[in-house]
Formats: sequence, structure tokens, C-alpha cells
Amino acid sequence: MFNNYTEVIRQLDQNQSYGDFLIALMKLELDSRLESTRRKKVKSAGFPYIKTIDELDCGRFEHMQEAFIHELAACDFIAKRQNIVMIGNPGTGKTHLSIALGIKACMQGMNVKFCTAANLANELIEAQDNHRLIRLEKQIAKVDLLIIDELSYLTYNRHQSEILFKVVADRVERKSVIVSTNLQFCEWTTMFENQTMVTALIDSLTFRSHVLNMNSDNPYRAEHAAVVTDIEK
Repeated sequence: MFNNYTEVIRQLDQNQSYGDFLIALMKLELDSRLESTRRKKVKSAGFPYIKTIDELDCGRFEHMQEAFIHELAACDFIAKRQNIVMIGNPGTGKTHLSIALGIKACMQGMNVKFCTAANLANELIEAQDNHRLIRLEKQIAKVDLLIIDELSYLTYNRHQSEILFKVVADRVERKSVIVSTNLQFCEWTTMFENQTMVTALIDSLTFRSHVLNMNSDNPYRAEHAAVVTDIEK
């Protein structure tokens, strides 16, 4: 921004001093650096694409009020070290809302990591095989918000269950987690071999948590696909 000082001069009033000029220039420099930091945090978070709260059609949520969505978007739940568990059938906006909340956290200068449950399990096992597990666990523990998407599409063996459980359990009361899933809690035994582990995982996730019912009889994605099909016909 210091290279663009002539633009700052043009915007200043003739009665303003060199001190005013310097302050204006430094404010622009600060804003530029903050914006650069935000972009880096969004990039390092690993979002598959960018989605925002403004793009959400909150009227489609059948079990949540728009005011509550904006309350979550303030990211106070992260400061309070609370978790969010999103439960709903496919195409109801779980991933969109997860990403949008993650973007909001990045905009506030927080560190975020986004991953699918399958990718996280594979990343942890690969790190363990390469003797890097402790280092990876420390990296994950440092992020302010861990987003685990799609905890329902695969069946996890005992090893995967244990390694995922440890990551979540280590964050309880320390840092926040967002988890999205298509399955009700009572159906989680279909994903994991160890039922005791399932119970412990649910207890860890729901402790100090917001559990969002995002089920819908008219999922947006299915409706959108139907519209596209009709247009193509």
C-alpha cells in the first residue's frame, strides 16, 4: 500500500496534515495485511470450494430459525469451545453451512481445518505409518475449528475408529469441532465396529454442543437436480 501513496494524497483534504496522511496510509496498509492474512487462512483451511452465509437460503431449513444461523455465524461458539453436530439427509445444506461457518472463522483470524471423515482417517493412518502421527495430531490440535464432513458414507474399522475418536476426544473442552452426518446417533453403530467407542464418540461430540436437525422432506440438491432435468428435457 505504501507504493500507492499518491492515491491516499488525492483522497485527503487540503487542510489535513502530513500526520493525517501517514495515519491514513498506515490504516490502508493494516487493512491490506489483514485481508492477506484472511486469504491465507481460507486457503490453508482446505475448503473444497467457497460458500458463504449470504448464499444460504435459510428459509429452506425446516427446523432452524434464520436468527440462529446468524448467531452461529458470529463464531461465539468457537470462543466458548462448543461443538456443532449437523444431522440431516443428503442435499440439505450441511456442507454449505459448515464451510460458511469456517469462512466466517477465518475472517475473524482463526485457524480452521476442513476435511471429510474418510480423508481425515486416511491422513491419520498414513501419518502413523510414516511415524508422523504425533506431529499431525499436534497440528490438528492447534486449529481453532476442526470441520469433519460426511461422517456417514463409509464403514470404519477398529483402527480408524480409535484414531478418529482420539482426535475428537482430545479437543473436548479445548477447541471446537463441526461434524456433519446423514445418520441419527442410533445408527452410528453401522459405521464403527466398536460400539463402546461409538458411545464414547457421541458423548465427546455432544458435550457442550449444538445439535442441528437439518433433515428435510424437500432437499435443495434433489430439487435442483429435478429442475435441471426438466430444463434439459
